[in-house]
Amino acid sequence: MARRSRSLGLFIVARVLLAVPMVLILLTVVFLLMRVAPGDPISAALGGRLSAQELAQRRAAAGYDRPLIVQYGDYLGGVFTGDFGRTITDNRSIGQVLVDNGGATLTLTVAALLIAVLLGLPLGVWAARRRDRWDDVVIRIFGITTFAAPVFFVGLLLQLLFSKTLNWLPSSGQAAPIVAPTVPEKTHILILDAILSGDSFAINDVFRHLILPAVTLGMLTCGVLIRLTRVNVIQTLGSDYVEAARARGIRERTVAVRHALRNALVPVITVTGLQVALLLGGAVLTERTFNWPGLGSQLVAYLNGRDYVAVQGLITVFALVVVVVSLLIDIVNALVDPRIRY
Repeated sequence: MARRSRSLGLFIVARVLLAVPMVLILLTVVFLLMRVAPGDPISAALGGRLSAQELAQRRAAAGYDRPLIVQYGDYLGGVFTGDFGRTITDNRSIGQVLVDNGGATLTLTVAALLIAVLLGLPLGVWAARRRDRWDDVVIRIFGITTFAAPVFFVGLLLQLLFSKTLNWLPSSGQAAPIVAPTVPEKTHILILDAILSGDSFAINDVFRHLILPAVTLGMLTCGVLIRLTRVNVIQTLGSDYVEAARARGIRERTVAVRHALRNALVPVITVTGLQVALLLGGAVLTERTFNWPGLGSQLVAYLNGRDYVAVQGLITVFALVVVVVSLLIDIVNALVDPRIRY
């Protein structure tokens, strides 16, 4: 046991050390991409509203008149000290943007991931058990369709059906205009604040507003999980230990869930973690479709305003989130399958 714990500890240390150059590469790419555009962020965002002298003063204050390598050093230093910059258009720190809008994106991403996992894993296992039968074919078609369909198109269809035609669910926003101001801000995550307030009307309203965007974004990942789970469970069902379990008289359902699925989880967990990047990208379109006040909506607004400082800060945060999630997925995989750390 001590040897296994030591091996796991060394594996975690190695993965953390490997994450450092990955972060540096991502930060460098983000920095260079933001410098590809002609001019500088100050001129891009405020060029038509300030005089040449005022623009020069702003550029000097922000450090954009210094050599590129010095700007790069300042950028890295800011990131590693938690300073991601300050927006030009609305004069907010990126940290404040994360506080104000990050809770909405976190809520949407977590809800979408839960829907994808709770729907994708059972359907993948069922399709594997019913291989090449009619229900397997239906599930595979469903998985391919949900993965291939554009997220904004799915969102518009769901809005037309459930909001306009059936009038069951709200079509936009995080809560009704009369509800959001009544919920005390404690965590800056509206759904948690509604639950903590104990207001059943607010809780119901927030949940109803969450359903359509979460389902729309969850469908983006669901198809991938269905296909991956199906393939890996089919492979595992043909293993010798699964045949031995069947020979002992264990029910087929138990064999599929406890034996086949458990051993097929490593690649599923890996891909699920990688889907976080896809969910963050899909959140931009989903938030715009449903007028969801998250980081994706803010990112589009800053792009439209040519506020490249804000865009750089938010993309940097997204990149760091992807790296951290990838690191956590590697650790979870090592806990699930001890063979990985050897």
